[in-house]
Amino acid sequence: MNDAESSTVASGLAWFKSSYSGTEGGDCLEVATGTAGVHVRDSKTAAGPVLTVSHEAWAGFVGSASSERDV
Repeated sequence: MNDAESSTVASGLAWFKSSYSGTEGGDCLEVATGTAGVHVRDSKTAAGPVLTVSHEAWAGFVGSASSERDV
């Protein structure tokens, strides 16, 4: 995991927000997938740090979050 990746390294990626993110702004994360893994950043600070995790770690996180929501 690289928690301080420069946003210039990840600038060529297609970033997206969850469909659950509203249009009113607020605290949102943006996600982009790449060959090195899944990149996560704060939508309010696009030029800030980027957290990169493996595809497997992201799948585990999303699976866990989804199962918690269904409880």
